[in-house]
Amino acid sequence: MRKLTYLAVFEVDEGPGISVYFPDVPGCVSCGDNFDHALQMARKALTLHLYGMEKDGEPLPERTDNISKTKAGDMVVPVTVYPDVIRDEMNNRREKTTVTIPHWLKEAAEAEGLNYSRILEAAIKETLGVAS
Repeated sequence: MRKLTYLAVFEVDEGPGISVYFPDVPGCVSCGDNFDHALQMARKALTLHLYGMEKDGEPLPERTDNISKTKAGDMVVPVTVYPDVIRDEMNNRREKTTVTIPHWLKEAAEAEGLNYSRILEAAIKETLGVAS
């Protein structure tokens, strides 16, 4: 299982909450109410950002450990994520879809207590020649 670690900068400003950004992953930002919440949200943001990059065919950035733009009071924390776990979760999440069938067929299926989702999934897999 792949494990990726990037440095995150936690900025504690005068306002409420903590802002987080990843110098090596442009556009990946997050925030939280306190440190634990900010760390949790940073991990989620990084995971989903990297997932999106891979899904779009973009190369993942190299970790450089370059944190020269931090200011006094900022905290630099390594954040580790497991991209394969989120990819599997995202690819296997259930999605609702609408299908249209004749009324008489719907009534007959409901009378038998058939599970539309299970039947449709099995039929699509069979049609595509995909194993479970």
